[in-house]
Amino acid sequence: MEPENTSGADSWPNPEPPAGGTRTLRRTLRWVVIGVVALLIVAGIVYQIHTFVSQPQQRRGRFTDGGNQPVDVARIQRGDIRLTLRALGAVTPLTTVTVNTQISGLLMSVGFKEGQLVRKGQFLAQIDPRPYEAALEQDVAQLARDDATLKQAQMDLARYKTLADQVSIPRQTYEDQVWIVKQDQGAVDMDKAQIKAQQLNLEYCHIIAPSDGRLGLRLVDPGNYVQIGSSTGLVVLTRLKPTTVEYAVPEDNLPQIMARVHSGAKLPVTAFDRANVTQLATGEFASIDTQVNTTTGTVMLRANFDNQDESLYPSQFVNIVMLLDTLKDTVTVPVSAVQRGAPGTYVYLVNEDSTVSVHAIKLGPQDGDFYAVESGLSPGDRVVTGGADRLRDGTKVTLPSNTPTEATDGGKGQRGGKGQGAWKGMHGGDSGSADQPNRQHHHRPQQGTSPQPDGSQQQGASSQQGASQAQPAPQRQTQQDSSQ
Repeated sequence: MEPENTSGADSWPNPEPPAGGTRTLRRTLRWVVIGVVALLIVAGIVYQIHTFVSQPQQRRGRFTDGGNQPVDVARIQRGDIRLTLRALGAVTPLTTVTVNTQISGLLMSVGFKEGQLVRKGQFLAQIDPRPYEAALEQDVAQLARDDATLKQAQMDLARYKTLADQVSIPRQTYEDQVWIVKQDQGAVDMDKAQIKAQQLNLEYCHIIAPSDGRLGLRLVDPGNYVQIGSSTGLVVLTRLKPTTVEYAVPEDNLPQIMARVHSGAKLPVTAFDRANVTQLATGEFASIDTQVNTTTGTVMLRANFDNQDESLYPSQFVNIVMLLDTLKDTVTVPVSAVQRGAPGTYVYLVNEDSTVSVHAIKLGPQDGDFYAVESGLSPGDRVVTGGADRLRDGTKVTLPSNTPTEATDGGKGQRGGKGQGAWKGMHGGDSGSADQPNRQHHHRPQQGTSPQPDGSQQQGASSQQGASQAQPAPQRQTQQDSSQ
């Protein structure tokens, strides 16, 4: 048996490394990996930025023509510009009557339907007439009695006069009889007045329409006891045809309005719905208030409307457009062509070499989609109406092949006159009307046409079929690029 080793160093095997050192090594490796990944990400971002800056993007679709900017162009023409005044108004009927009873009594029946159109004098309701018939009979009897008394007094007066002339009776007796006759005459006259009053009450029992119009909802049912002075009434009668609209305009417009009124001109007025989209009716300016509202600085105007279709309803809010005057044969420019910036109000004028130049203009009144031009443009000039946000002075542009070369006769419309016809002819649609003064229009290629890189269109089934057979792949690519 070997001796036992009692030393502590050789009693057990060598111990394992401490746990703290292993954790430190793992943490170091983790941060190294994170740093390498971060460096790779940063390097990728820098590479992408450098590649994007150094290599310009290729133009596609309509931008493949050597960098020229494609634009929409309109030709300046002459047309009519309407000077209009816009306001918010309310429909105010000429007649609004709350039908009330003029006597107290039992409502026996009604002779109308709710919403019915009635004429003046048409029967509406019946009050129980029996109490007033009885009162009339009493007054008639009273009149007969008082009339008999009057006749007796007159006979006595004739006898007293003869006796007084013969000095057979005192003079005072004769004079007293004269006044008795006058008293009896007054009683007879009062009875006749009472009879007329009772006859009038009987007429009031038969309630009729005070004017033409449409009846509203029935406010009192038959069987109720109605009284004089009731604020409810039986029914409300409103005259709808014709009707009026009251609207307020700023006091600054009064000189122009009064000048037109004093000249004897008739000012047309058009009413639109609350959304200012649908035209409801056309009328004519009628009258103006005698004073300005000091709180709002406005004055009230009234316009008359026939309203045969009853499109205007009482108390309805409407948008009013009143035509003050029309500028005839003036130079017009589309609103979309007008730019505003450091030069003031300007347009991009297209030169003969297909470059654009900044051209300052002075604008006049606006009528829908067109401005009147006081100076700066002449008929025949070409201005940019679309794509001007990427233009600079001297920029080379690509013009659409369907740019109008001369004025079209179809421009004489409700807005813009001839100038509007050119705008309509270039874009293939109406640019606005009096019915819809602020509406924007978006036009799409018609069926059977395909957009080309230069902005032109191929029309006709045969042309499209020939192009697709000759170059089917480029045709599809062109359509995809144009949609982008």
